[in-house]
Amino acid sequence: MALSVSAVPVEETRAATILIVDDRPENLAVLGEILQEKYRVLVANSGQRACHLFEANPEIDLILLDVMMPEMDGYAVLACLKENSATRDIPVIFVTAMDASEDEQRGLDLGAVDYITKPLRPSIVMARVRTQLEAKRARDWLRDQNAFLEAEVARRVAENLRIDLERLKNLEKLQLTLVETIEAIALALEKRDPYTAGHQHRVSELAVAIGSEMSLPPEQIEGLRLGGLIHDIGKIYVPAEILSWPGRVSDLQLDLIRTHPEVGHEIVKGIDFPWPIAEMVMQHHERLDGSGYPLGLKADEILIEAKILAVADVVEAISSHRPYRPALGVEAALEEISRHRGVQFDPVAVDACLKLFREKAYAFASQQNAKG
Repeated sequence: MALSVSAVPVEETRAATILIVDDRPENLAVLGEILQEKYRVLVANSGQRACHLFEANPEIDLILLDVMMPEMDGYAVLACLKENSATRDIPVIFVTAMDASEDEQRGLDLGAVDYITKPLRPSIVMARVRTQLEAKRARDWLRDQNAFLEAEVARRVAENLRIDLERLKNLEKLQLTLVETIEAIALALEKRDPYTAGHQHRVSELAVAIGSEMSLPPEQIEGLRLGGLIHDIGKIYVPAEILSWPGRVSDLQLDLIRTHPEVGHEIVKGIDFPWPIAEMVMQHHERLDGSGYPLGLKADEILIEAKILAVADVVEAISSHRPYRPALGVEAALEEISRHRGVQFDPVAVDACLKLFREKAYAFASQQNAKG
């Protein structure tokens, strides 16, 4: 019997529960008024009170946490949350008047997912909350699907230990289901960001072509294909209005965009893929000379699959339209990877990519359709 995996949820089945923690009643009132129409809202006027609420309300989905509170400040509350296995995965947004970059960095280093400064703007609060709840639903969904698949496999192994043709067929179906799940996630991401629709598929296709040109084994190429399909999954954390921003983004917006490899890694790292998908997602913006992000990895510290994705990602991005500029074309993209060959980009991957376009007439699907 084939395993069934539900599609990525796009709507909540219940109103999300949000806990607001602030020692000032007026701040609790303002945030409560902003959020209560759409969400179930709980409030706590101290860090100690917040910690007690977790025991009675295990269904809390998101926490808006003030930093400057007496006795137990926001940093202490966050540290307490991270030490508890039942609460460590609840996303926390700091809401504070402290706007120094070092304050924000300290909160993010401790595990906060976002930082909103006062005075509050309702539209910003709602956008940030919605983004974090969407990211949490995606993580929860992937975790639940993985648990389901693992439980189903365990049940079948317990029922029948014989390694026969039927079991092999079931394992093939399980892998097919996993592949279909990845493709469904990629489609959901593209529908959220129509300005770069098709980007992940085109990067995946080019990465597979580069890997084949480099004579990678078929199983490794299949992992590369799937990693390419969801390499930008972490952008679910980035507000859509930033992704579609038509002009130059601010430094703060750029910093937020640059969190997507780490967010993507967090989303998929718990899934037991037969390929290093989570590492591909994390490393696809790393560069040989250490100038990439988020970890500043160098040379052999970077997976070969991530090196290939980096080349494919840059070529597709430069040659395609973006909200802030028109398409620059394939030649401009090839000049870019050639200029940084062996410095930022893997020379073998660059050479394979150049050969595909200049000697084997490789073209993206959209270009092929245009010629037809």
